[in-house]
Amino acid sequence: MMQFSRLQAASYSVFSVLGFIALTFASIPVHAQAASAQPAKNDHPLIARFPDSEIVEYEVSDELNHLLVLGTLQRTRGEVVPEASERLKGRVTRIVYAIPSDYQVSDVREFFARQLRERGDEVLYSCEGRSCGSSNYWANDIFKRRILYGPERNQYYLAARSNTALAEDPFLALYLITRANRRLYAYMEIIERETAIVPQVLVNEGVLASSLIESGSVILPSVEFDSGEGDNERLVDPEALDYLVRLLQRETDMRVYIVSHLSQPERALEALLEQSENRAKLIRELLIEKGIDSARVKAAGVGPLAPSCALSDCRDRIELVVMQIDRL
Repeated sequence: MMQFSRLQAASYSVFSVLGFIALTFASIPVHAQAASAQPAKNDHPLIARFPDSEIVEYEVSDELNHLLVLGTLQRTRGEVVPEASERLKGRVTRIVYAIPSDYQVSDVREFFARQLRERGDEVLYSCEGRSCGSSNYWANDIFKRRILYGPERNQYYLAARSNTALAEDPFLALYLITRANRRLYAYMEIIERETAIVPQVLVNEGVLASSLIESGSVILPSVEFDSGEGDNERLVDPEALDYLVRLLQRETDMRVYIVSHLSQPERALEALLEQSENRAKLIRELLIEKGIDSARVKAAGVGPLAPSCALSDCRDRIELVVMQIDRL
């Protein structure tokens, strides 16, 4: 029932915005000022976020001696050490997600585990509850984030080697914790070797489809535009959207909206609406060229009129919204 209501809400929000445009377009001369810009905090292309979760911490650094835990933690001579571990050199991306309160650790664990299974990742180590050791060790000694401290029975950890076509497969670590105040957090580390950085276009259409069905809408990664001849825009890399073609080929009973959002406070609303609609149409035309039935895809541009989403800065984005799923 929860999934259905969210899907309805996502589709309803598109109709509401489009209706608002039709009814009030003539009376709005210029877009009002937007919220102050913040540094973008993006999901890593290797892993999709849990539906409706929000990024509360984001950090990327190059490290020479990163510790990947592969065993239970214990304190020896005043120092917390794992029974087994591996030292890695490369780029480390750290993300802390806040999970909606109506979910349990088991829900989040299965969501991420499904992504790993679909890609064929190798799980190197996992533990749950008190078998992981002290949550204090994980939060303060290993991850150095107090926000991750909670009762031992409410924790889960997993380390894996990802199955990619890169020269050296990246590693990832996942830690889940429900704190004493009932707030649930997911902490993710992705470790990429210097010679094998994960490209932004590495998107798993199966994972994206699961998120879309669960929440009713997703923000499409790897969509960039560039000015063409005159005022016409073009996609920087049309092949970067091949994952979207595969998704629609996989979910043959799904019809969707391509919704383009665009916010530039110094420009007139009319111009923003026109440009955002042209962007959505450009993607729709690309999908049709690649064999997707035109009746399954509708394009809409809402300019700056729907600025809110889970990311910290997402005013300019392309969103895929479920129109209808024709289940037999």
